[in-house]
Amino acid sequence: MRPALADATRGRVLFGGDYNPEQWPEETWREDVRLMKRARVNSVTLGVFAWSELEPVPGAREFGRLDRLMDLLHDHGIGVVLATPTSSPPPWMGRLHPDTLPRDADGHVEWWGGRQHFSHSSTTYRRHAAAITEDLAARYGSHPALTMWHINNEYCTFDYGDEAAAAFRRWLRARYGSLDALNSAWGTAFWSQGYDTWDGVLPPRRAHYLNNPTQVLDFRRFTSDMLLECFTAERDIVRRHSPHVPVTTNFMPLWTGQDGWRWALEEDVVSVDLYPDPSDPLGAQRGALVQDLTRSQARGPWMLMEQAAGPVNWRGVNRPKPRGLNRLWSFQAVARGADAVCYFQWRQSRQGAEKFHSGMVSHAGEQGRTFREIEVIGAELARLGDQVAGGRTTADIAVLHDWHSWWAGDHAGRPSTLVDLPELLTAWHRALWEAHLTTDFAHPEHDLSRYRLVVAPQLYLLTDTAVDNLLGYVRGGGTLVCGFLTGVADGDDRIRAGGMDARLRELFGIRTLHEWWPLPAGETVACAGFRGTLWSEEIEPVPGAAETVPYQGGELDGLPAVLRRGRAWYVSTLPEPEALRALLAGIAADAGVRPVLDGLPAGVEAVRRGELLFLLNHGREPVTVRVPGTHRELLGASTVTDTVTLGRYGVAVLRS
Repeated sequence: MRPALADATRGRVLFGGDYNPEQWPEETWREDVRLMKRARVNSVTLGVFAWSELEPVPGAREFGRLDRLMDLLHDHGIGVVLATPTSSPPPWMGRLHPDTLPRDADGHVEWWGGRQHFSHSSTTYRRHAAAITEDLAARYGSHPALTMWHINNEYCTFDYGDEAAAAFRRWLRARYGSLDALNSAWGTAFWSQGYDTWDGVLPPRRAHYLNNPTQVLDFRRFTSDMLLECFTAERDIVRRHSPHVPVTTNFMPLWTGQDGWRWALEEDVVSVDLYPDPSDPLGAQRGALVQDLTRSQARGPWMLMEQAAGPVNWRGVNRPKPRGLNRLWSFQAVARGADAVCYFQWRQSRQGAEKFHSGMVSHAGEQGRTFREIEVIGAELARLGDQVAGGRTTADIAVLHDWHSWWAGDHAGRPSTLVDLPELLTAWHRALWEAHLTTDFAHPEHDLSRYRLVVAPQLYLLTDTAVDNLLGYVRGGGTLVCGFLTGVADGDDRIRAGGMDARLRELFGIRTLHEWWPLPAGETVACAGFRGTLWSEEIEPVPGAAETVPYQGGELDGLPAVLRRGRAWYVSTLPEPEALRALLAGIAADAGVRPVLDGLPAGVEAVRRGELLFLLNHGREPVTVRVPGTHRELLGASTVTDTVTLGRYGVAVLRS
């Protein structure tokens, strides 16, 4: 049996963060450990960016400092998530081996001096990465401090260079088998693009005008697969030395270069880095979306690998978190399934590109507000850990998302560049979140039978298997709601006859989809009872087959904006937020889905995880929440009956 997050948590919630002691003199280490113990830190990640220290010149191994660190942390009861340092090769590698450096679509080299400056397809890079990983695993695989392996960091590299081009051709040969099949899938009859030799096939480098859409789609698939090969190669090395220790790598939420569903299957622990903007009024909802997606990828508890204790450094304006917000968002993650709450980083850097990115210990030190809040969070998670770790957050609603559909629908030649899939996912998830309805995420080919309601904000590309799955879900009694531009293309990004799969048109009661009518920025379209934004469609329904909500006025007057045929709904525009919330909440209620609590005040989130009820106040003013019955409030160790009062950014965890 594969190891899992529970093998690292051992009945606790992990609390800590990235620890980069190579930035500090050794006399700081004991001070760090003293503060970690005060803050109830039980886990740190070591070595993420330590390659140049561990291998300062080719072939050297300088493990002395890491030996002392591992022993020091173990002596103080702090577990180590040990990273392979392969996301940031030392400068000597690029200097001696320029083939390890990636190139962008214009052919420009991405030089050392930052991070992630490696070509995923470079055999030289892979050889050096395997060598340092092998030596780390051999040396520390049985160290008592080791609780988890962390491979690389935030895989996110594209490469359009010559070695990547050769690897792309090999990948395409494996996928298609013949040039005839590739030419057919890519539609190369258009613009005289037919290939007569594999050597002529390149990545989608800079072109005079639009690149071939399926070439771009396949290149994104290839990039995800090449990065995954890098991950699994290092994973397999550390597994060989320590098969009992779980392995992870950290996702960036909704990053375009990884098929997150496929990657999650290769991880023992699914982890994510989460940085909502504290000045964004929807920051909590955006965080909840990522948490729901990550929990769904993990199919259970997951790891919050990185968050910020205060400000970040990469937005145009980097605001700190107001007092209490760090605690609130940390418990939101726990409520939605996290069994590890960690930060980048432990101690704020004094040098380097991220010296203005916060740490658990800020530049203000142990007297600073940031560290005092960290102490509170650590103590509360220690108190709660054995009652929440391993608990399940369940949902009756699934939001469908597929990276391949996103990649295909994102081509520059689409009907409207204003249509952005992450923002559509956010809009639909927001509607359900504000209606106090907990959601999972799922792939359109997953088993959906346990959900009462499935919503697909947009699935531009659907395979035949996915279409059949959705039809079977509705036939089995499920309720399906699809947004515009769903079912338009097949798996090769070939537009389906009629502009939408014929089976879906029948499902929704659509006779003809005449035209897509995207809306300019700021323009809306009137519909019966609400206004639509972003998009509209000229649809002719099957007479008498579907209930409809019509457009009102303009070119589409009287045509359906929303169609319902039995338990299948199609929404051909993006209703304004209140209207979308009302629509989806009403459909959910008809499907038998209800909020965890009725009558919640505005800005209060209620999530049930196992036997625990989490209440989270995302507002700056105190609120009182009705919770019928008598409950034990676990953070304050008190008993509440019928009501609980939450202060500014307040949290309560109730057990009945």
